[in-house]
Amino acid sequence: MTITRSFGESERAPAAAGAAITPPFISIVMPCLNEEQTVETCVRKARGWLESRGYPGEVIIVDNGSTDRSARLAADAGARVVAETRRGYGAALRRGFREARGEWLVMGDCDDTYDFSDLDPLTQPLAEGCDMAVGNRFAGGIARGAMTWSHRYIGTPAISLLLKMFAGLKVGDSQCGLRAFTRDALARLDLRTDGMELASEMVLKAARRGLRVADVPVPYGERLGEAKLNTMRDGWRHMRFLLLASPNYMFTIPGIALTMLGVLTLGLALPANGIEVGDLRWQPIFAGVIFFVVGVNALLLGFASRLYTTTRGITNDDWALRFYRRYLDFETFVGAGVVLALIGVAIDVVIAFVDITAVNRVDLAAIAQALIIVGANVVLVGALASLLEGDTDLT
Repeated sequence: MTITRSFGESERAPAAAGAAITPPFISIVMPCLNEEQTVETCVRKARGWLESRGYPGEVIIVDNGSTDRSARLAADAGARVVAETRRGYGAALRRGFREARGEWLVMGDCDDTYDFSDLDPLTQPLAEGCDMAVGNRFAGGIARGAMTWSHRYIGTPAISLLLKMFAGLKVGDSQCGLRAFTRDALARLDLRTDGMELASEMVLKAARRGLRVADVPVPYGERLGEAKLNTMRDGWRHMRFLLLASPNYMFTIPGIALTMLGVLTLGLALPANGIEVGDLRWQPIFAGVIFFVVGVNALLLGFASRLYTTTRGITNDDWALRFYRRYLDFETFVGAGVVLALIGVAIDVVIAFVDITAVNRVDLAAIAQALIIVGANVVLVGALASLLEGDTDLT
């Protein structure tokens, strides 16, 4: 079960005294792109913390294509420098995690905004059984000028709110780059993103995979050098990841709403030949068909998307998927789709050969075409679901 704990000053006093924990080998990983003004300072602070506590460990700088002296300065300061040619915050960190030898891993930016000279508050939760600790800059104190107002009051709170909605895990600062986690937690997270959205991927997967997560106040200072964060681009990447990783919010919930709206609109259309709106006559049948077809298609896509994300470990299994695996298969989808399409064809035949006066023929024709379209899509999604489940032999 996922838990979120907050660690205050009184709780981390024993760790600060150096007597509460005896950690295993610790790897401190920092992504780096042209940070010659601060990387040496960060490495020396991190190594100083390890040495002052007597902890075995290493500092890894992942050079992500720097064109300045960052790599050389980091190496001279005692870091192990590795290169990652794929650009991106996530790509650099994942390379560092692969290179790391530690049982505990700490990640943080090497722009000197985080205090690597005191990582006790971040590692204390791991010693107490948590799988991951996420820094909270809002609780730890943000220096004047360290964060733009748009990030502080709009961007970060909005992403944190979405993560709470989509995953159910409440952390005070979902975008804080200073975090600690165990080797086992890293394996369970199975991180895949290359950009800034890695921060959201970690929190989302931690919640869905039942990791124990601690919320830890950390101070945040003003950075030196050029900021790498692009508000619009990186904000969209976070939003894009969260939406695609949450099929129920992307497809299923809108699909339910549109399908119900379509049925309601069709119900208004059939008894009368349109609805008077002032001097105009509205024909709700066409809007109803559009709502219904798009809604059902969204539900079908949501089902297929949940199959895909569940097989990749992004979302958890649910009752609908278990019901599908137990009772349904490709043939069931084909049968249902054919039945719907045949009903639509039958309505078309009735319209062509039977004299109907109670209901407008155009209304019936629209419904018939909607059933044919939905039937065809049911068959196609059934085939896609079988492919995603590997429920066929293609060799």
